[in-house]
Amino acid sequence: MIVPQLEEELENLTALAVVDDSKSAEKPNLKGDWLNFFLLLLLYTMQGIPYGLALAMPIILQSYKDVSYKDQTLFSFVQWPYSIKLTWAPLVDSLYVQKLGRRKSWLIPVQYSIGACFIYMAGNINKWLPETGRPDILILVSVFLFMKTLAATQDIAVDGWALTMLKKNNVGFASICNASGMAIGVIISYVCSILLTSEDFSNQYLRFSPDVGGVITMKSLFYVLGIFFILISTLIAMFKKEKDNRLEDNHVKLNIVQNYLLLWDILKLPGIQILALTLLTAKIGYAATDSVSILKLIDAGVPKENIMVINSTILVIKMILPFILAKKTSGLKPMNLFLTAAPARLLWNLSFLAFVYYTPTLITINGSVSVPIYYYALLVFILSIHDILDNTMTVSALVFFSQISDSRFGGTYMSLLGTLLSLGGAWSSSVAIGMVDFLTFKQCSLDHQNSCSTKNLKNMCKTIGGDCVVIVNGYYVETAACTIIGIIWFCIFRKILKNIQSKDRSYWLVDIKRARK
Repeated sequence: MIVPQLEEELENLTALAVVDDSKSAEKPNLKGDWLNFFLLLLLYTMQGIPYGLALAMPIILQSYKDVSYKDQTLFSFVQWPYSIKLTWAPLVDSLYVQKLGRRKSWLIPVQYSIGACFIYMAGNINKWLPETGRPDILILVSVFLFMKTLAATQDIAVDGWALTMLKKNNVGFASICNASGMAIGVIISYVCSILLTSEDFSNQYLRFSPDVGGVITMKSLFYVLGIFFILISTLIAMFKKEKDNRLEDNHVKLNIVQNYLLLWDILKLPGIQILALTLLTAKIGYAATDSVSILKLIDAGVPKENIMVINSTILVIKMILPFILAKKTSGLKPMNLFLTAAPARLLWNLSFLAFVYYTPTLITINGSVSVPIYYYALLVFILSIHDILDNTMTVSALVFFSQISDSRFGGTYMSLLGTLLSLGGAWSSSVAIGMVDFLTFKQCSLDHQNSCSTKNLKNMCKTIGGDCVVIVNGYYVETAACTIIGIIWFCIFRKILKNIQSKDRSYWLVDIKRARK
C-alpha cells in the first residue's frame, strides 16, 4: 500500500512538472554547474562524518553493560548543536574577510578545527572507550558536543554558499547534495567506527585467519579523518574561488546587530511562524521508533555489528533516493510528497512495535541467542521502508526550504529553517530516550511489593534469589502514545502545509528596512 501510494503521488508531481516547465524561463540544468554540484556533495559528506559518528556512538555505548538509558539520554544532547545553530548563524552571515570570501572565511577554519579535533580524539579515545570498564560518558559528550558545534557552523556556511554557488535554476539541487552527502558521510562513519573496528566482523568477513581486534582501530580512524579534513580544507582554500557577494543580485550588507534584527523579522513572518510550529512538532509521532527501536534490538541480543551492516547497506538508499526525488520535486510543491509519506510512516510504527516485541522469541533457540536468516530479512525490509519514508519527508522539506529562502540572507534564513527541523527531532528524541525508563515498571519475581525502582531495591531482590521482571515495557507504551499524537498532528497540519506551500515566493521575503535602521 505504501509504495503504490508514493508512486501515484510522484506521477501526479511529474504531470505538474510539465505545466510548471512551460511557465518557467529556465529549467534546472547542471551543465556548467557539475563541479559546483560535486563540491557541495563533498562538503556535505564531510559534514555527515561527525554527524554519523555521533549517531554510531550510542550503538557502541549500548554494548557496555554499565551504560544505562540515563547515559544514553545524556549523550543524546550531542545532537543539539544543529538545533541551536540559529543563535550564531547571524554571526556567520555578517562577519567575514572579503578577500577570502563570505563563506570560506568560516568554512576553512572550521574544517581545520574539526580535523584538529579528530587528531586530539585519536590520542585519547582508548582512555574514553576502554575495552573493559565503564566509558567516560561526560568526556565523550563534551568532545562530541564541541565537534558537532563545529559541524553545525560548517552547515551554516555551506547552506548559505549553496544558494549562490549554484545557478538560480539549479538551487533545488543543493538539497539533493545535502541529503545524499550526509548519507554518504554517515555510511563512512558507520562502516569505519563500528564494523571495521569490530573483531568479530573483521574475523568473519574481512580476514582469511582470525586475529585480535578489528582491521582498524578507533585511534587510527580518527587520525585518518583528521588528516583528510585538513587536506581537503587546504585544497578548497587554494583552488576554489568564491563569488564576490557584492556582485550578487539584491546584495545587502548587514552588521551583526542588523543580522539579529533580521532574524527577528524572519520569525515575525506569518508563514514562518506557522512553519515553525509545524516543524517543531512534526517528529513526535516517530520519536520512539526512530530513537529507541535499535537500542531495544541490541538489548534483546541482536549483534550490533550485524545491525550496523544492515543499517549501512540501507543508507545507500538514502544516498540514491534524493537523486530520484529530484526529478519529481524540482519546481513543484514538494510538501505534497511530505504529506503522502507522513501517514504511511505513522502506520509503520506498528511494524517496529511488533518486531521488537517478538524479537526475543525469534532469536532465542533452546535458551541461547541464535539469529536466523529470515529475521535479518525482516529487519532489512522494515528498516528499508522506514528509511525510504523518512528520507522522502526530509528531502521534500529541504527542497521546500531552498525554494522559499531569501538568497540575500541565505545563511541566516536556511539556518532558521534547518534549525526548526533539527530541533523538532532533537527534543523529541531526547524525551523519547529519557522516558523509556520512566514508563517502564518492574517487579521482583519473589517479592511483588518490591518495584526494583532503585539500586537498593534491585540488590534486595537479588539477595533473596529473585530477578527484577519487567511488567510494563515503556517502549511499547511510548510507541503507542507517539503514534496517536502523530495521527492527531497529521489531521491538524495537513491543510495548513498545503496552504502555505501554495503561497507566492514574495510571501517569504523579508522587508529589510527595519533591520537596516
